[in-house]
Formats: sequence, structure tokens, C-alpha cells
Amino acid sequence: MIDYIKALLEVEDLKKRFIYTLLMLTLYRLGSHIPLPGIDPQALSDFLVQFKGTLLSLYDIFSGGNLGRMTLFALGIMPYISAAIMMQLLTVAIPELQRLAKEEGEYGRYKINQYTRYLTVFVAFVQSLGISFWLKDQVSPKGYPLVIIDHKVFIITTVVALVSSSVFLMWVGERITKKGIGNGMSLLIFAGIVARLPNQLVQVINLFKSGQITIFTLIGAILMIVFVVMGIVLFQEAERRLPVQFPRRFIGRREVKGGYTYLPIKVNPAGVIPIIFAQALLIIPSSILRFINHPIAQAIHSFFNPFSLFYNFLYILFIVFFTYFYTAVLINPRDIAENLAKSGGFIPGVRPGVETQKFLEEVINRLLFVGGLFLSVVAIIPLYLTRSMHIPLYFGGTTALIVVGVALETLNQIEAQLKMKRYRVKSFLRR
Repeated sequence: MIDYIKALLEVEDLKKRFIYTLLMLTLYRLGSHIPLPGIDPQALSDFLVQFKGTLLSLYDIFSGGNLGRMTLFALGIMPYISAAIMMQLLTVAIPELQRLAKEEGEYGRYKINQYTRYLTVFVAFVQSLGISFWLKDQVSPKGYPLVIIDHKVFIITTVVALVSSSVFLMWVGERITKKGIGNGMSLLIFAGIVARLPNQLVQVINLFKSGQITIFTLIGAILMIVFVVMGIVLFQEAERRLPVQFPRRFIGRREVKGGYTYLPIKVNPAGVIPIIFAQALLIIPSSILRFINHPIAQAIHSFFNPFSLFYNFLYILFIVFFTYFYTAVLINPRDIAENLAKSGGFIPGVRPGVETQKFLEEVINRLLFVGGLFLSVVAIIPLYLTRSMHIPLYFGGTTALIVVGVALETLNQIEAQLKMKRYRVKSFLRR
């Protein structure tokens, strides 16, 4: 990592991109400390204690803790992420969008990005309206109202502030992607999660100094983090490379030489999305049932305890299911087989066309089963280890995959930009 930063600072253009990214992330963190007007922060803090382990706490992870403090960036980049996922699903379901994405090239991508922006504004408006209506009548356990100004004024200011800040964050993410080091939206989520880690580490150190946790527990926590990071790096970078051969052919009078290349298929192409979807599906009924004061509802709610056998069985089942489902949205074996056939390429030992499609489906299904089990282990095992060690630091599941995945992706982009710059310099010196 230090070598990458040194190399970045040596190249003037990349240094400017790196500094620009840092300035944008600093701007994001400054906005994270501006509270929404009209909310009593102490009453809000007391009120949100009861929502730990609900869908609200899951959403708070992606907002970098801004939702729990109801700051200007309370919605974070999640309206854009939700809109992007919805557009991916709509692109598969609607033929016109599918044609736009496949056949229109740069113009098609521009139009889909434009639709995603419009959908982001709509999602942010609905979410901010729901938050404002939900908060206006709430009181803390001590009886203090959360909203201390006129309710109509609060609703208007909250909706305007949250929608405009979501659009601003979308713009910041796009600026980082275009003028920074890239991967802007993911870097905003990464910055929000990483910003909370120092406080958690301070809590762990204070517990160690006070004797509440032993040196062996502290070492165990460090080893857990190291093994989780190593496992995620291994599986996120793991891929099956299918050999592809291109025969020699003639285009007009020009001869195009054949050769070998490979088709990379990742073990976990869906990333963190399956865990997010699985958590959301399991947290929704739990969040609803906990507020229903009835013996049957409370009995069912006990089954959704994150440490119960029933919950973890469903958790694994949903993770594996969404791994297959979301990968089917991202990767289409039929399109890959058709593109290979059009370009004259083929997988040795496999006939082009339908046979190639079936072969790709078999390979992808086997890889996804391993990838789904890996996601299940990353999501569940750290939770049990953290509980058994009694430490207020959880590094697994959604948090670990986002932090490590974004770091790897950013490093790969930096490395690609460095190689491109060095290649241009060598080409210039040759000429």
C-alpha cells in the first residue's frame, strides 16, 4: 500500500487525482457532522437504542453512522445504490432497457445512468419523507420529543435537506470516479465504515486497560480480523480461467493472427449484495414483530435471534440463493457464448453455441456454490467469535466485505493507471 502511494506521488497526474479524492472524502466527512435542524440529539440517541439489530442499524452501516445521528448525510449514498440495483433488475426484465444496454453502446450507458439518477432522486424523496413523518411524533424513553420545532417546517426542511444531500453525494461519487482515483460510490461507503473503526478500537483498548478483556482475548480478536481479511482477499481475487482459442482468419486482405487467451469467472462475482439482501429479508420480520406486544408474535420473534439455529439456517439459505440470483443478473452465459461465436473464439474441447452455454452454466453454478458457502462463513463465524470474546468490535459479513473489497478494487485501479502511465512514457521514449 505504501509503495502504491509513493508511486502515485511520483506521477503528477495521479497525484492530482489522489489529492482530489482526499478533498472530496474530507468534504463528505465534514457534512457527516452537520445535524438536521429541529432534532434534539440527546432524545434521538436515547430513542434509537431500542432499534439495535433492526433494519435501521443495517442501513446505518452504509450511511457511515449518519442515520443514527440524523446528520445532513443521513441517507448516505444508499438511494443511489438502491436505484442502481433496481435499474439492473429492470434492465433484465424490460426488453427496451436491455436493448439500450447491449446495442446502443456509449449512448445506452449514458441513458441508463441518467435514468438511475432520476430514480435516485425519487428513492431519496420517498425515504426522506418516510423518515420525517416517522420522527415527528416520536418521544424518547424519558418522555422528551425528538422534534422540537413545528412539524410542518420539520417535514419540509428534512425532505429538502436529505434529498439535496443525497444528490450532492451522488455528484461527489461521480466526480471521484471521473477526476479522482475512481470507484467513487464505493469509496464513500468505505469512508463511512472506516470512520467508525477508530472509536471501536478505542473501546477495545479501554476494556483491555480496565481488565475486562484479557491479553489472549485481544490477540484472538486481532487474529480473527487477520484471518477474515486473508479469506476475503483470497476468495474475492479467486477466479476460474477458462482457456479460449481464436483461430487465424482473414478480414478482407488483412490476416488476423489467432492465439490463446482466457475467460475469467470469479468465485464470488456478486460481492456483498447477497449478504445485504439476506440480512434485509431476515431483519424486516424481526423489526416488525418486536413492536407487537403479543405472546405469539414474541415467540416468533425469538426465532429471529441472530444466534438461533433457525435464523442462521435461513441466513445461509438466503445468502446462497441471492448469490445465484444476483449473479444471474450480472452474468449471462448465453450472451458470452454468442459473443465468443461471433468473434470466432471457442473453448477447447467444447463446441461453440449451445454446448458452450451449457458448459459455462455448469462452471458458474459450481463456483457459485463455493462462493455462497464462503459468504455464509464470513457472515456468521465472526459474529459468534465476537460474542464469545465479549468485545465491542465486529469485523465480518457486510462490513468486512465492503472494506476489503473496495480496498482491493481501488488498489487494482491505481495499479492499472500506473501501468498505463508507464506504458505511455516508454512508448514516447521509443519514438
